[in-house]
Amino acid sequence: MPGKSLLLPFAALLVLCFSCQSGQDVSRITKDDLKAELGSPNLVLLDVRHGKDWSGSDAKIPGAIRPDVSKPTKEWAKDLPKNKDIVLYCA
Repeated sequence: MPGKSLLLPFAALLVLCFSCQSGQDVSRITKDDLKAELGSPNLVLLDVRHGKDWSGSDAKIPGAIRPDVSKPTKEWAKDLPKNKDIVLYCA
């Protein structure tokens, strides 16, 4: 079944979608809406799981970027594009 590898991470996703422009609220995106956006050039998908939650998981969403979560968020977030939708997930 195509996309079967995506089913597990989407089952337990906590997804927050936000724009890096100051003053905007953080909003949520559903797993179905995120699935529809995968591969979009306007989407940056960040896997923000820590330690064994990330390394011990076989379920990783293709195309997701893993920032250095050992550093404070403001250190790696400053390098994110300001004109794209940013989605963070942990599962």
